[in-house]
Amino acid sequence: MAFPPIIKTPAPGSRQRLGDALPSREEILAHLAEHPGEAGKRGIARAFGITGGAKIALKRILKELAEEGVVEKRRRKLAPKGALTTVFVADVTRRDADGELLATPDEWDEEENGPAPVVLILPEVRGRRTGPRPASAGVGDRVLLRVADVEVELPEGVAQAARVIRVLDKKPPEALGVVHLVPGGARIVPIEKRGRELQVAEADLKDAQEGDLVAVDLIRSGGRLGLGRAKVRSVIGSMASERAVSEIALHVHNIPHVFPVAVLAEAEACEPVKLGKREDWRDLPLVTIDPPDAKDHDDAVHATPDDDPENPGGFVCTVAIADVAHYVRPGAALDREAQHRGNSVYFPDRVVPMLPEKISTDLCSLREKEDRPALAVRMIFSAEGRKLSHTFHRILMRSAAKLAYQQAQAAIDGRVDEKTDTLVEGVLKPLWAAYAVLKKGRDHREPLDLDLPERKILLKPDGTVDKVIVPERLDAHKLIEEFMIQANVAAAETLEKHKTPLLYRIHDMPSDEKINALKEFLSTLDIKLAGKGGLKPAMFNSILAKVVDTPKAGLVNEVVLRSQAQAEYNPNNIGHFGLHLRRYAHFTSPIRRYADLVVHRGLIRALGLGSDGLPETWDDKLEGIGAEISACERRAMAAERDTIDRLIARWLMDKVGATFRAKISGVTKSGLFVRLDDTGADGFVPAATIGDDYYVYDQATHAMIGSRTGETWRLGDTVEVRLVEAQPFAGALRFELLSEGVIERGMGRRRIAGIVARDKAKVRGAPSRGRKGPKRKG
Repeated sequence: MAFPPIIKTPAPGSRQRLGDALPSREEILAHLAEHPGEAGKRGIARAFGITGGAKIALKRILKELAEEGVVEKRRRKLAPKGALTTVFVADVTRRDADGELLATPDEWDEEENGPAPVVLILPEVRGRRTGPRPASAGVGDRVLLRVADVEVELPEGVAQAARVIRVLDKKPPEALGVVHLVPGGARIVPIEKRGRELQVAEADLKDAQEGDLVAVDLIRSGGRLGLGRAKVRSVIGSMASERAVSEIALHVHNIPHVFPVAVLAEAEACEPVKLGKREDWRDLPLVTIDPPDAKDHDDAVHATPDDDPENPGGFVCTVAIADVAHYVRPGAALDREAQHRGNSVYFPDRVVPMLPEKISTDLCSLREKEDRPALAVRMIFSAEGRKLSHTFHRILMRSAAKLAYQQAQAAIDGRVDEKTDTLVEGVLKPLWAAYAVLKKGRDHREPLDLDLPERKILLKPDGTVDKVIVPERLDAHKLIEEFMIQANVAAAETLEKHKTPLLYRIHDMPSDEKINALKEFLSTLDIKLAGKGGLKPAMFNSILAKVVDTPKAGLVNEVVLRSQAQAEYNPNNIGHFGLHLRRYAHFTSPIRRYADLVVHRGLIRALGLGSDGLPETWDDKLEGIGAEISACERRAMAAERDTIDRLIARWLMDKVGATFRAKISGVTKSGLFVRLDDTGADGFVPAATIGDDYYVYDQATHAMIGSRTGETWRLGDTVEVRLVEAQPFAGALRFELLSEGVIERGMGRRRIAGIVARDKAKVRGAPSRGRKGPKRKG
């Protein structure tokens, strides 16, 4: 397929302008399209030669474009609404008529941005690449792409051209399902919530048995004439096993879970570290404080009052982190596999580690009373919680004790056991005193303080659910969290000071669109989003404080969370909005996160702590690595969430017909999502089953409103529901509402008219997405 060159029009910044004449909206959008996510207000002003008072008018135009949904903020820069970032992860979906590969972004919000854009993958230019060429991509692969820096003529329906940086996963085109034997063959029960049953002839079963998880190839699609036909490609395993549910998630999300032979051999060849040139800190009583079932111990802590007379009331805090970089060298088999996995994945019934157990739970884990290599940071804080200085050290340490959160907290509260009895005075009390100091600094910083309790599933020996609990959040948890945050900040500061490239953990401020939606929602509760100037986490905290201990507390916390951007890894710093920090990096968990290992290597290089630091040849690779491991993190979160859904659905199978108390956790055009109060299980109530009316979705108030009666269901409402269907393999629960909505007499038609008018106003001036309007009855 040939791509004729296109003559480029002059860049907007190169046009000759009279004085401070403003560019048109079209010219601004053209500039943003050429520089997606790279142009801020100042950059646009420079590109168009705008100075002085004309900048105010430019700011007004940009604000109007943002309010209309035409552009959006991304990492504090502007981009056309729904534009792709420079580097992104994508799924190769098909080939076009000329045989060229087409892909779609791996993460794309169709509700917010419309249909996912189609990306044309350009062939590699011969002679252009100096390093090894990326593996050839194919349909079904997951790839890391970079937007092409040349202009090509795009086929109809294609939004962008890109080149392959790396093939991340070779994913075979297949469907997964569970075998249910019937006369003459089998039915394949889908494991996707929107999947359809397939039928397989007996000759195509490949010895699959009842209850087996299988991969199948589609022979004929289903339709009006009956079920689709398929044949079994491979038998993955029995769904009767204890780990069946997480097994589904591993295959659905294509999570690597079997270590290659070369990786295991490399791990087995590793040997314990000797002191050598390391500092000997084995006499310092560092302790690990973790969940009681933890096997890999990344971090250990210690604190003592500062004896410097010029720092009265201050503390010296030490955080020691497993020295994974000593064992996992850049480019080695262990390193390539760790980068491919990105992070460890935690399921209720198993852990899929980033590194083999010889490394993760043995040589690198900071085991009690055993010598282990570590990278430590010693930080000095004032009595007000302000960090005065810090230093990094490559050490050999020996953990004084392995403690659980509840065990350490009990000792501080006066309930000591045999182990903590000797640690309370000299180790634990100084740690808690130091935390009190660090908390002053945290309170002054005012990070986002959401209250969203996390539920934990406890399993029986057979792998089924025993019960669902909400673990108490203790000061012991908060202590470790704050020590880790400070160590992460120190790592970022040190690398910046030494001008060493790093992967920041960045968190952008919420987009204007999400803030406006939040304001509209809060107005229905008579709450205003106060504050002038730039957004700060404290503004959200003031909202959360108004609803503490009220029935709406959970709802408001949930909506504020949904308004936030998603954190990611990137070598370009924009700060961390949620933590209210100018610079932040992940340093404290290199056993389970690849980003932390990259930061460790950067510190070793910057401070001259060894020959196993970050290679300079990696500096230009960090953007791609950041995009890849950010995608791995999102993949792990989705797999963990799906596994919990399947476990809960399996648990509730014998409770079909039972009634439950729940809260509405989501509202969409197609229906209501509900979350059960006692278990936290999520399910769906289809809009067609809600009531005897035509219901319209009001996005601004997160509500479903009856057009005739005004009967309303809103996000956060408490309802009673009946379980109608449980699909354990798909993790889907379907409910019906037993409660009645809130009826405001005479308001139905006026509200509906207002919603329609508001939707029309939003559409005017915004780019068309080709969406159809809502279907109307009759």
